[in-house]
Amino acid sequence: MFLQSYSIPVKDIMSEDIFILEEVESIDNAINYLFHNVKKEVIVCDSSFHIKGIITMADVHKLMDKNIVESSLRKAMIKDIIYVNPSESLSNCRNLMLKNKVGRLPVIKEGKVIGIIREEHIRDYFYKGVEESELALKHIFNNIHEGLCVLDSRGRVIIWNRNAEKLYGVKERSIKGKYLKEYFPNAIDLEIFDTKKSVKNVYHSPKEGYHVIISASPIIINEKLYGVVSTEKDISEVEELQNELKKAEERLEVLERQIKRKSKDPFEKIIGNSKKIQEKIAISKQIASSNVSILITGESGTGKEEFAKAIHYYSEVPGEFVPVNCSAIPSELFESEFFGYEKGAFTGARNEGKIGFFEQAKNGTLFLDEIGDLPLPMQAKLLRVLQDKKIRKVGGEKHIPLNVRVISATNKDLSQLIKKDKFREELYYRINVVEIELPPLRERKEDIVLLADYFIKKICAENNKFVPSLDREVMDILLQYEWKGNIRELKNVIDYMVIMSNEETITKEFIPKYIYAENFDDFIEYGGDFLDLNESVSKLEINLINKALEISNGNKAKASKLLNIPRTTLHSKLNKYGID
Repeated sequence: MFLQSYSIPVKDIMSEDIFILEEVESIDNAINYLFHNVKKEVIVCDSSFHIKGIITMADVHKLMDKNIVESSLRKAMIKDIIYVNPSESLSNCRNLMLKNKVGRLPVIKEGKVIGIIREEHIRDYFYKGVEESELALKHIFNNIHEGLCVLDSRGRVIIWNRNAEKLYGVKERSIKGKYLKEYFPNAIDLEIFDTKKSVKNVYHSPKEGYHVIISASPIIINEKLYGVVSTEKDISEVEELQNELKKAEERLEVLERQIKRKSKDPFEKIIGNSKKIQEKIAISKQIASSNVSILITGESGTGKEEFAKAIHYYSEVPGEFVPVNCSAIPSELFESEFFGYEKGAFTGARNEGKIGFFEQAKNGTLFLDEIGDLPLPMQAKLLRVLQDKKIRKVGGEKHIPLNVRVISATNKDLSQLIKKDKFREELYYRINVVEIELPPLRERKEDIVLLADYFIKKICAENNKFVPSLDREVMDILLQYEWKGNIRELKNVIDYMVIMSNEETITKEFIPKYIYAENFDDFIEYGGDFLDLNESVSKLEINLINKALEISNGNKAKASKLLNIPRTTLHSKLNKYGID
């Protein structure tokens, strides 16, 4: 019943002990029943038991004074009956009784009387609820962790919980009903009566030998001060909690480091739920903890380096992930870049020498990207290192043992290069213990929606822009396109659309024209011999550069990012084509 008295339905407490007479019967019958049965009312109904009126003991006295007891009930009953249904709340019944100055309400269901609710029912139920509420509140107060004190408007203690007893060594039976100032003359609670302002977490000494942290507030209802409530905590307990908190924070830092090191799945960064990509992730996880050489193949832009990184971090090896673009290493610098050199090894060498890629990847992973572009002489040197698992720096005399896992990647068919004597077969088998062939985007089109959403949110976050949605037609076009540049091309297209559009929805007009053009002539006007490849490529580059500069308002850094080329390359092409 606690805190539910006002919402309880009438049917739960109404009386079903009612007396009913038909309206054609005499008033005398009603009087006899009331006198002999000590009842308080008679319900008057028609022959179908539908309520027509009511007669109470008060009405009986009036009828006897008028000497009309022989008349039928129809003439004497109170006809304007206020009644309620069984589901009406007790609170509403009480309000109806007060408003209409009646002491009872018939309870009607489907037009028939099923009971009656009287004012004493409500009163008794509320009294019982008050008693139960007082017990419940006392239980709550005693289970509050702080000491609790409540004063009335005159400063007398009306609530003193169990923790207040422990804190001050004063029993409730001793202080309850007494003035607080008799026990604690310097209590902040007493000051609140004057200031009428709350205090929070204030150090306080209400009595010599007692040191607490107190929060206190005035109890103000309808601008009238009814008292003060305060909670107090022993300061020694606060210090203990602070020490415990410090220990907990230290343990949390340790756990966070462990979680970052062990629990985070680096493959979460690889976007895709398609069956093909999930199969590649499963294989990668299975072999990540081993030290075998891995070859990742697939078209440009399929995410080979991302897979290599995920394998490295999933393996939890202590060393670094060192990526190397094999096509960018000149033959004459191969040994110094891969193996490093001692100081003074050759003219122009650093005084302190240099650590090579293999040493940088000690106890970690060396990622050899575009390994199919590595010239044959360099392949032979790399093969010897992978076989011997040791290197010797340029200008050095001692061999350095290696503990490096090698992950290679290529977008070329190495088996065909072997047939053409452009790739060493021994090196192929050394780097290809396990091959992971990544599918092109056109074979996992169900992932395009996820990738597009990821790239939109990423570029909007980087440029502090509102995140737009993609029109259905735009998504259909993206799903139908072949994506020969794969994920890299999709990212560039998404970046372009987000930068160009300032609307809540990206529509077809913001898609680069070449994506949905029926033929390439719709995108580029060659203006020359169509079959002249050099001239056609030049025209294409000029148009793309001009478009990127137009989009970026002449900002070369942004233009180079849109074109996915280094800024230095853009400057070179601007000079080459005389573009201002």
